[in-house]
Amino acid sequence: MIMLQAWIEIACILAITVVAACAIAPWLAAIFRVGAKDTGDAPTGLLQRCLAAIERPLLQAAGSWPVREMTAGEYGAAILVFHAAGFGLLLGILRLQAVLPWNPAGVPAVPWLIALNTAASFTTNTNWQSYAGETTLSPLSQTLGLTVQNFVSAASGLCVLAVLTRGLVRRTSGTIGNFWQDLVRSTLGLLLPLAILLAAALASQGVVQTFATSREVALIDTTGSPAGSAETTRRILTGPVASQVAIKQLGTNGGGYFNANSAHPFENPTPLTNLLEIAAMLLIPLASCLAFGRWVGDRRQGRALLAAMALLFLPFLLIIVHVETRPNPLLQADELLQSVDQGASTDHEGGSLEGKEVRFGAAASALFAVGTTATSCGAVNAMHDSFSPLGGLVAMWMIQLGEVVFGGVGTGLAGLIAYTLVAVFVAGLMVGRSPEYLGKKIEAREMKMGMIVLLVPPITTLIGTAAACVLRGEAAAAPNPGPHGFSELLYAFSSAANNNGSAFGGLTATSPFWTLSLAAAMLVSRMLTMLPLVAIGGSLAAKRTVAESPGTLPTHTPLFVLLVAGTVILVGALSFVPALALGPLAEALQPLPALIQKGTP
Repeated sequence: MIMLQAWIEIACILAITVVAACAIAPWLAAIFRVGAKDTGDAPTGLLQRCLAAIERPLLQAAGSWPVREMTAGEYGAAILVFHAAGFGLLLGILRLQAVLPWNPAGVPAVPWLIALNTAASFTTNTNWQSYAGETTLSPLSQTLGLTVQNFVSAASGLCVLAVLTRGLVRRTSGTIGNFWQDLVRSTLGLLLPLAILLAAALASQGVVQTFATSREVALIDTTGSPAGSAETTRRILTGPVASQVAIKQLGTNGGGYFNANSAHPFENPTPLTNLLEIAAMLLIPLASCLAFGRWVGDRRQGRALLAAMALLFLPFLLIIVHVETRPNPLLQADELLQSVDQGASTDHEGGSLEGKEVRFGAAASALFAVGTTATSCGAVNAMHDSFSPLGGLVAMWMIQLGEVVFGGVGTGLAGLIAYTLVAVFVAGLMVGRSPEYLGKKIEAREMKMGMIVLLVPPITTLIGTAAACVLRGEAAAAPNPGPHGFSELLYAFSSAANNNGSAFGGLTATSPFWTLSLAAAMLVSRMLTMLPLVAIGGSLAAKRTVAESPGTLPTHTPLFVLLVAGTVILVGALSFVPALALGPLAEALQPLPALIQKGTP
């Protein structure tokens, strides 16, 4: 009965998410003009007119009006300049927060290394956090610093998707849009309205949203107070939490206002807010697939890519829910030994609840874990370090597949399109035909750029993990011995290199090696995936469309869906299975100590 209820709950959450994604897909599709060149003139449609009214004064103030379309090189340079400016601004805010306003607690400047790591993290949409937000950052740093980056880093991912789509739609075009216009439209046309709606819904359910940074509350039970103390109140930290939670979920950012992230009752107090947060991080990646079908003029293409994502997501969801709704085998073995002479039952209907919030339960925590790692969100409502070895393996491999199983906002679908180009190229080689995708020939330039997108994250992950293992002092940052400790090291670099930001937990990543190496992994991997995708878009836009022929590979059929999903799995397996065999797989195969020590067969 418990398992049936769990699966009904999961099915309802996913169904609500799909319905919401279908509702916003037309909205997302209308934000970008991917066909004809867009100069900002003569807008058509209500949404386009509203966007024009908003973007024109902003672009004029920035000196980018009238809108001039950019080449791929100019667009990539604009992305680099924008991210560099965001990095410098956020770094300055963190270092100067002690003298900046809205710092009622008087928190000091963030240490240099942590500030560098945090600036790299939030400007790359990774949101890895090596600090406790409520005690390290001022409300100004949390809002003006982190929340702003949550919006614009997600928006830049949508810009990359728009560029890649224009490359597939346009013919013999030397330009691929204007980055500054795309950025404004992504932020103000989609992310901000959705974030306002979600923040209001979360606040209505008890997620804190106030400019007051703390509040004195009466203690219900004073038995825990020091002896002789007359303490009857306690100061609790508050702040504008709901607004940050909304965009951290919608933008697949993941950086929490509080150290406990979405396990904190002020960020995620009820099962309903848990549902909203799960749906929010899946919403735009799902809608992007449906919008892609509208952009290219064939909705079957978008549904095919969505089916490939679902084909990769659902089996892993089944695995993680199954193992996490089972009791901890070590505890079960110990109880089995104790109950041999008593005839007692050892059934656990609640599953493994270590490291999980009982207000959500094991099944909802497992769904949140696979959702946050599949979408590169990184928010957590449970401690992944406490998951079973196979549960931890699922969370880790969803990250390692390359941010393409739904993935981050914009960049997830763009990354899957890169895998699709590789799949088309391989299929073309097998049948001896020039590969094509949506009428565009896939040639050497696109394949070189695509392989950079596919290989940079795993190379960065494995080199960083190897370095951490070789340096004994840095490997000691993971206090757990054996395979589990190795999993903590591998998970950290997997998370950083794939723009996820979640952590296994238990890893003390505040030394110079960890802060600088993870920052480097985040910056290198983010830029060397976004820029090649822009280059692919520019290359494809310059090509003519090739007419379909009897030898053209259909790219909307179940066979093609299997081909794309198989390519993702193959690359992921070749890259990470040896490392996973040393970590979670080895841990899962370890014998149960309790049974061995007590001699039970």
